[in-house]
Amino acid sequence: MNKGTIARLTDRGFGFIARDGEDKDLFFHSNELQNVQFDDLREGDSVTFEIAEGPKGLNATGINRA
Repeated sequence: MNKGTIARLTDRGFGFIARDGEDKDLFFHSNELQNVQFDDLREGDSVTFEIAEGPKGLNATGINRA
């Protein structure tokens, strides 16, 4: 399980997660949220997640608010 913080949220149902020690933020889609609604997330929230290869690179999956 990986840990990070919500770096940016969009009004289109996706966002980005910052990881300690990594320069590039991970993309996530609201379909990957578990036990939290997209509208309840705020930038700076701590989250746990898995990482999977998507069509455009690495994505966060199975995201839970920590």
